[in-house]
Amino acid sequence: MEEERLPNDTPPQTQVKQTENIAALEQALFEEKEKSGRYLANWQRAQADFINYKKRAEQEKKETVEFANSELILGLLTVADDLERAFASLPSRRSKSSWIEGIKLVYNKFRAILEARGLTEIDAKGKPFDPHLHEAVMHQEGEEDIVIEEIQKGYKLKNRVLRPSKVIVGKEKED
Repeated sequence: MEEERLPNDTPPQTQVKQTENIAALEQALFEEKEKSGRYLANWQRAQADFINYKKRAEQEKKETVEFANSELILGLLTVADDLERAFASLPSRRSKSSWIEGIKLVYNKFRAILEARGLTEIDAKGKPFDPHLHEAVMHQEGEEDIVIEEIQKGYKLKNRVLRPSKVIVGKEKED
Protein backbone atom coordinates (compact mmCIF):
# COMPACT_ATOMS: atom_id res chain seq x y z
CA MET A 1 0.00 0.00 0.00
CA GLU A 2 1.29 3.36 -0.96
CA GLU A 3 1.37 6.05 1.55
CA GLU A 4 -0.98 8.76 0.75
CA ARG A 5 0.57 12.18 0.52
CA LEU A 6 -1.20 15.26 1.48
CA PRO A 7 -0.99 18.10 -1.03
CA ASN A 8 1.24 20.20 1.28
CA ASP A 9 3.57 17.35 1.94
CA THR A 10 6.78 17.67 -0.04
CA PRO A 11 9.62 15.24 -0.05
CA PRO A 12 12.37 16.09 2.46
CA GLN A 13 14.94 16.82 -0.28
CA THR A 14 12.70 19.44 -1.82
CA GLN A 15 12.14 21.03 1.57
CA VAL A 16 15.91 21.32 2.13
CA LYS A 17 16.37 22.95 -1.29
CA GLN A 18 13.55 25.39 -0.61
CA THR A 19 15.05 26.24 2.79
CA GLU A 20 18.43 26.84 1.16
CA ASN A 21 16.81 28.97 -1.53
CA ILE A 22 14.94 31.00 1.08
CA ALA A 23 18.17 31.52 3.08
CA ALA A 24 20.01 32.54 -0.08
CA LEU A 25 17.23 34.93 -1.04
CA GLU A 26 17.14 36.41 2.46
CA GLN A 27 20.94 36.89 2.32
CA ALA A 28 20.69 38.52 -1.12
CA LEU A 29 17.86 40.76 0.12
CA PHE A 30 19.93 41.77 3.16
CA GLU A 31 22.95 42.60 0.96
CA GLU A 32 20.80 44.64 -1.43
CA LYS A 33 19.25 46.55 1.49
CA GLU A 34 22.75 47.36 2.78
CA LYS A 35 23.81 48.42 -0.70
CA SER A 36 20.76 50.65 -1.13
CA GLY A 37 21.42 52.14 2.33
CA ARG A 38 24.98 53.02 1.28
CA TYR A 39 23.69 54.53 -1.98
CA LEU A 40 21.15 56.60 -0.05
CA ALA A 41 23.80 57.81 2.42
CA ASN A 42 26.17 58.72 -0.44
CA TRP A 43 23.39 60.54 -2.26
CA GLN A 44 22.48 62.47 0.89
CA ARG A 45 26.14 63.42 1.41
CA ALA A 46 26.42 64.54 -2.21
CA GLN A 47 23.25 66.56 -1.83
CA ALA A 48 24.57 68.24 1.34
CA ASP A 49 27.93 68.92 -0.36
CA PHE A 50 26.14 70.53 -3.29
CA ILE A 51 24.02 72.72 -1.00
CA ASN A 52 27.17 73.79 0.89
CA TYR A 53 28.91 74.51 -2.43
CA LYS A 54 26.02 76.70 -3.56
CA LYS A 55 26.08 78.63 -0.27
CA ARG A 56 29.86 79.07 -0.44
CA ALA A 57 29.72 80.21 -4.08
CA GLU A 58 26.96 82.69 -3.25
CA GLN A 59 28.98 84.05 -0.30
CA GLU A 60 32.11 84.40 -2.45
CA LYS A 61 30.10 86.19 -5.14
CA LYS A 62 28.67 88.56 -2.54
CA GLU A 63 32.16 89.28 -1.13
CA THR A 64 33.56 89.83 -4.62
CA VAL A 65 30.88 92.40 -5.36
CA GLU A 66 31.25 93.98 -1.93
CA PHE A 67 35.01 94.33 -2.10
CA ALA A 68 35.46 94.84 -5.84
CA ASN A 69 36.49 98.45 -5.34
CA SER A 70 38.91 97.83 -2.49
CA GLU A 71 41.99 98.28 -4.71
CA LEU A 72 40.63 101.54 -6.07
CA ILE A 73 39.78 102.81 -2.58
CA LEU A 74 43.21 101.78 -1.32
CA GLY A 75 44.79 103.85 -4.09
CA LEU A 76 42.54 106.82 -3.28
CA LEU A 77 43.60 106.68 0.35
CA THR A 78 47.10 107.79 -0.64
CA VAL A 79 45.53 110.92 -2.14
CA ALA A 80 43.62 111.51 1.10
CA ASP A 81 46.87 111.06 3.07
CA ASP A 82 48.61 113.61 0.85
CA LEU A 83 45.81 116.13 1.29
CA GLU A 84 45.86 115.67 5.07
CA ARG A 85 49.62 116.22 5.15
CA ALA A 86 49.22 119.31 2.95
CA PHE A 87 46.56 120.74 5.28
CA ALA A 88 48.73 120.03 8.33
CA SER A 89 51.74 121.80 6.79
CA LEU A 90 49.86 124.96 5.74
CA PRO A 91 51.10 128.17 7.33
CA SER A 92 48.44 129.53 9.69
CA ARG A 93 48.03 132.76 7.69
CA ARG A 94 47.07 130.78 4.56
CA SER A 95 44.85 128.17 6.19
CA LYS A 96 41.86 130.55 6.25
CA SER A 97 41.99 131.59 2.59
CA SER A 98 38.86 130.87 0.57
CA TRP A 99 40.85 128.77 -1.89
CA ILE A 100 42.10 126.48 0.88
CA GLU A 101 38.61 126.35 2.43
CA GLY A 102 37.28 125.23 -0.98
CA ILE A 103 39.85 122.44 -1.18
CA LYS A 104 38.90 121.34 2.36
CA LEU A 105 35.25 121.16 1.29
CA VAL A 106 36.21 118.99 -1.69
CA TYR A 107 38.31 116.81 0.62
CA ASN A 108 35.36 116.43 3.04
CA LYS A 109 33.08 115.46 0.17
CA PHE A 110 35.69 112.96 -1.01
CA ARG A 111 35.82 111.42 2.50
CA ALA A 112 32.01 111.32 2.71
CA ILE A 113 31.83 109.37 -0.56
CA LEU A 114 34.38 106.85 0.71
CA GLU A 115 32.52 106.51 4.01
CA ALA A 116 29.24 105.95 2.14
CA ARG A 117 30.94 102.99 0.44
CA GLY A 118 31.70 101.46 3.86
CA LEU A 119 35.14 102.91 4.63
CA THR A 120 35.82 103.57 8.32
CA GLU A 121 38.92 104.83 10.07
CA ILE A 122 40.63 102.56 12.59
CA ASP A 123 40.91 104.27 15.96
CA ALA A 124 44.45 103.59 17.15
CA LYS A 125 46.00 106.19 19.46
CA GLY A 126 45.71 105.22 23.13
CA LYS A 127 44.25 101.81 22.31
CA PRO A 128 45.84 98.41 23.03
CA PHE A 129 48.02 97.17 20.19
CA ASP A 130 46.13 94.70 17.98
CA PRO A 131 48.19 93.04 15.23
CA HIS A 132 45.00 92.55 13.19
CA LEU A 133 44.43 96.32 13.08
CA HIS A 134 47.85 97.84 13.61
CA GLU A 135 51.31 97.53 12.13
CA ALA A 136 54.01 98.38 14.66
CA VAL A 137 56.76 100.40 13.02
CA MET A 138 58.58 101.32 16.21
CA HIS A 139 58.66 100.89 20.00
CA GLN A 140 59.11 103.75 22.42
CA GLU A 141 59.14 104.05 26.15
CA GLY A 142 55.57 104.22 27.39
CA GLU A 143 52.67 102.15 28.59
CA GLU A 144 53.24 98.50 27.61
CA ASP A 145 51.45 97.41 24.40
CA ILE A 146 49.50 100.65 24.04
CA VAL A 147 49.60 102.67 20.81
CA ILE A 148 51.49 105.86 21.61
CA GLU A 149 51.33 107.50 18.22
CA GLU A 150 49.77 106.86 14.83
CA ILE A 151 52.16 107.34 11.91
CA GLN A 152 49.65 106.51 9.16
CA LYS A 153 45.90 106.08 9.51
CA GLY A 154 44.41 102.65 9.02
CA TYR A 155 41.08 101.88 7.43
CA LYS A 156 38.44 99.16 7.31
CA LEU A 157 36.14 98.52 4.40
CA LYS A 158 32.89 96.98 5.68
CA ASN A 159 34.58 95.49 8.77
CA ARG A 160 37.52 94.07 6.79
CA VAL A 161 40.90 95.70 7.33
CA LEU A 162 41.85 97.46 4.11
CA ARG A 163 45.00 99.07 5.46
CA PRO A 164 46.35 98.62 9.00
CA SER A 165 47.33 101.66 11.04
CA LYS A 166 51.09 102.20 11.20
CA VAL A 167 51.79 102.91 14.84
CA ILE A 168 54.40 103.40 17.54
CA VAL A 169 53.82 101.01 20.43
CA GLY A 170 54.78 101.57 24.04
CA LYS A 171 57.22 99.36 25.92
CA GLU A 172 58.36 99.37 29.51
CA LYS A 173 61.45 101.34 30.44
CA GLU A 174 64.56 99.19 30.28
CA ASP A 175 66.68 99.34 33.45
